Amino acid sequence: MITGVVIGDVTATIRHPFFEGKKLLVVARTGADGRETGDYVIAIDAIGAGPGDPVLVLDEGTGARQVVGSLTAPVRTVIVGFLDRVDLA
Repeated sequence: MITGVVIGDVTATIRHPFFEGKKLLVVARTGADGRETGDYVIAIDAIGAGPGDPVLVLDEGTGARQVVGSLTAPVRTVIVGFLDRVDLA
């Protein structure tokens, strides 16, 4: 799992049929301190997130496919939750 913030969306004219009707978002990765790391991922939106939302992203293919309900889907990353806060020990 990674933390991040939604910074945009992706529009594609030709897609695999699995992605039809699904929203793809660009998520800037954030560190434990909440600052952007400079890396990003493109993830399927499973929760209705939008620009500026801090999110929790599952970045592991098998788990992501379980979340979207298709064991053969060509997917690796999926947004699974809104991030309320991170507490460091």
